[in-house]
Amino acid sequence: METFNTWERTVNGIVWGGPMIVLLMGTGVLLTIVTGGAQFRYLGFALKEVLGKLTEKSTGAGDVTPFQAVATALASTVGVGNIAGVATAITLGGPGAVFWLWVSGVLGMCTKYAEIVIALQYRETDATGTMRGGAMYSLRKGLKMGWFGTVFAILVSVAAFGSGNMVQANSLAHSVQLTFGIAPQLTGLALALLTGAVILGGIKRIGEVTQILVPFMCVLYLGGGLIILVLNVAALPAAIGLILSGAMSGTAAVGGFAGASVRNALQYGVARGLFSNEAGLGSAPLVHSAAVTDHPVRQGMYGIFEVLVDTVLVCSVTALVILVTDTWSSGETGAGLSAVAFEKGLPGVWGDIVVTGGIMLFAFSTLVGWAYYGETAIVYLLGARAAVPYRVIWLVVIYIGAVSALEVVWNVADTLNGLMAFPNLVSVLGLMPVLKKLQKEFFAKQKAGA
Repeated sequence: METFNTWERTVNGIVWGGPMIVLLMGTGVLLTIVTGGAQFRYLGFALKEVLGKLTEKSTGAGDVTPFQAVATALASTVGVGNIAGVATAITLGGPGAVFWLWVSGVLGMCTKYAEIVIALQYRETDATGTMRGGAMYSLRKGLKMGWFGTVFAILVSVAAFGSGNMVQANSLAHSVQLTFGIAPQLTGLALALLTGAVILGGIKRIGEVTQILVPFMCVLYLGGGLIILVLNVAALPAAIGLILSGAMSGTAAVGGFAGASVRNALQYGVARGLFSNEAGLGSAPLVHSAAVTDHPVRQGMYGIFEVLVDTVLVCSVTALVILVTDTWSSGETGAGLSAVAFEKGLPGVWGDIVVTGGIMLFAFSTLVGWAYYGETAIVYLLGARAAVPYRVIWLVVIYIGAVSALEVVWNVADTLNGLMAFPNLVSVLGLMPVLKKLQKEFFAKQKAGA
């Protein structure tokens, strides 16, 4: 087993190494140029589209409202990585990693926008009338590469059980055991029952739950973090200075921090940012394709908003709390570092409640969101009849994940997530002419309508 672990860590390092980072970041730069800087030009429009139309009824084909779709996507991306992943980036890359995390977020906004627009252009209904879409459909219908679409669907269906299921269940069960002393077996059973109450109702019930759950968990976590930043506002300029200087010149060894080069800051900041917002991996378009909308570009605006919330807001709050509380050089890492920072920043037990509550809610929401991702992949491979059996298997695997040791699963899940990017980016890059045409068409209509 140790030999396999060593081999898998090596493979994972290759998949998430320099070439992957260059590919994802390069795609973000190229798409920014091709779309004329969509994440900048249309940010105001995106915010107005998302926040200004929460109560308006959308027109067009689909199964869930546009906000329910973005809430489900955020349920899947705003996860343990926003707490543990950001802390790990700082531990390995120093404060400068936060700068590169921001860069990956800005570029990721455009990548997410593009992949959603393309996915909606080629979506279709399955045998039960449920709207489905994603890179597998774009590859088959847009590029006539059905075999590559099948590869993508297989990767999604397997990766879902790792990063979207077992890893989340294990993290939640471990956190509950440490904080409340509850056995993982009980947590696993309760978690499976709660998740079942949501996902067995299909995408419509998932959307109804996530549109309430996601805003609540974001307000809880961001609220706690912002209180700490206000209480430590005098330390903010120094924290931002550490971020900027570390990004350009590295960070010297101090306290329990071993030091980091500019290369470390760039590598770990970008990798954790991309892993958190999943821009370029092709996961979010699987649920955005179910949204009721009259044009693919309109739903693409929700992709810009999604990365803004996940990386620019949630990840930034985690990072700044760690820096202003001066716990980044304590020697702690991962979720432990975030917990120490919040405990120091908030009096009494409130810091622990925010971190533990965040992990619990983030992990549960990811379980719900990724269930639909995996289901969509399985339906593409096996047909609509496979949806319900898949949901039942998903619940069984939640329990297994909660009570198991998962070092191998963590590594394999990371690898499969990374591999999803290759077929998805072929779809996005190969269909850029379609993206440009749809964008031009949509905003011409908006201008004419104005």
